Amino acid sequence: MSESGTQLFPPFSLTPYFSPRIWGADSLAPWYEVPGQSGPVGEAWLTGDQCVVENGPCKGMALTEAVRQNAVAILGEGHEGETQFPLLMKVLFPREKLSVQVHPDDAMAQKYGDPRGKTECWYALEAQPDASVALGLKPEATQEKVAAAIADHTLEGLLDWLPVRKGDMFFVDAGTVHAIGPGSVLLETQQNCDLTYRMYDYGRPRELHLEKSFEAMQLKTQAGRVRPQQQNGLEVLIDVRYFRVERIVVKPGENNAALAKHKGQAQILFAASGAGKVTGEGFESVTLSRGRAAIVPAHAVAWQVSAASEMEIFRAVPQ
Repeated sequence: MSESGTQLFPPFSLTPYFSPRIWGADSLAPWYEVPGQSGPVGEAWLTGDQCVVENGPCKGMALTEAVRQNAVAILGEGHEGETQFPLLMKVLFPREKLSVQVHPDDAMAQKYGDPRGKTECWYALEAQPDASVALGLKPEATQEKVAAAIADHTLEGLLDWLPVRKGDMFFVDAGTVHAIGPGSVLLETQQNCDLTYRMYDYGRPRELHLEKSFEAMQLKTQAGRVRPQQQNGLEVLIDVRYFRVERIVVKPGENNAALAKHKGQAQILFAASGAGKVTGEGFESVTLSRGRAAIVPAHAVAWQVSAASEMEIFRAVPQ
């Protein structure tokens, strides 16, 4: 039992959910093998509501059901009645340009009956030399100019395009007009919300959501490249409202005390390279290999990561 009397809960891994997208890749190798893949897959959802718990007391349940039944144990005090894990982590595989889009903030999402908006960040796991993302609008942009550029198919010219290099972290707050070009593999951490308003799609025959796009759009936001910070043996990639994302290297036989932080908070562990296990007394060890994620509950039993080979781990903590 925890100090508050909540039953302690073991860490658990999740089966990824693969989301088809017209801009996705025909193969996700070497990151994933997609069973029965018959078309392009754009996203591997690691903590989606439909991801299935692979071990522990909730084995076989969808994550949303596991949270519904164990909200305080998994999410912490003050989360009674929650039915969703607050952060959605994904790996994106853009083979073509994603649409130009914008996400609502909490207030707008709640206005239309959804619990939360969508602020997110992207970390470049891989990047080809010509990879780029669009984050926000150029200084001369106005709502009228944006509307005219959509109508005459020149909106790309009003976007602030940034080159992407491996190891870059980008912040994308709600209200930012943005797009992702081909040529990178991105680890996305976001509020658990799938609201996307499509402003422009390069002539592809998909629905646009112009009225809500303009309602959500902010001409100036805080979006952009974020510099990492070194703190207490780990690399803090971003620390903002909604989430903190850290990068930690774990070597075989090495003490990984930096991973023992954030007690009382749920956290996601994602392995970008290497292999190892989350171990501890009284629970089945959780395998953590490239491309896979595990959740450490807020009220977790004592645990550690044992690396079989040098591991690059990303930890995301909701806040």
